[in-house]
Amino acid sequence: MSDAAAGAPQLISPFLWFHDGAEEALRYYVDVFPDSEIEEIQRYPDESLDPHYAGMAGKVISAWVRLGGVRFGALDGGPAFTLSEAVSFVVACRDQEEIDRYWAALSHVPEAEQCGWCKDRFGVSWQIIPADMGRLLQSPAQIQAMMAMRKIEVAALEALA
Repeated sequence: MSDAAAGAPQLISPFLWFHDGAEEALRYYVDVFPDSEIEEIQRYPDESLDPHYAGMAGKVISAWVRLGGVRFGALDGGPAFTLSEAVSFVVACRDQEEIDRYWAALSHVPEAEQCGWCKDRFGVSWQIIPADMGRLLQSPAQIQAMMAMRKIEVAALEALA
């Protein structure tokens, strides 16, 4: 039995730094992914308590959610750091219908779309791919076709097998 199945805490969890809007993003993700919930949200206290809180009162200092059963953390940290494509989250889909559904929900930056990668309206990068992607990339023709795709089209890759 895995630690997760036994109820042990998840050893490693991604933690997302948003300039602003962490709560909006997390609520959106909870709606997009099944088996998801907001576990807790803590807010910055009264900004008069510490100069680091200037302009942050009421924003998210720490939040924890489960998305598809995976624990994520997030905060509103201001503009010091930004999200980038250097880190993305893989959504392994059962079929084309599921790919299409997640793509419609998460892809909001057309210029960021390539090979199943997309970026949502909050700046988070996702890879929306078939769970059996390895099976669909057995030939050079399949790999070449995938590289030219924005959203992965399973039938087109299968036709090249």
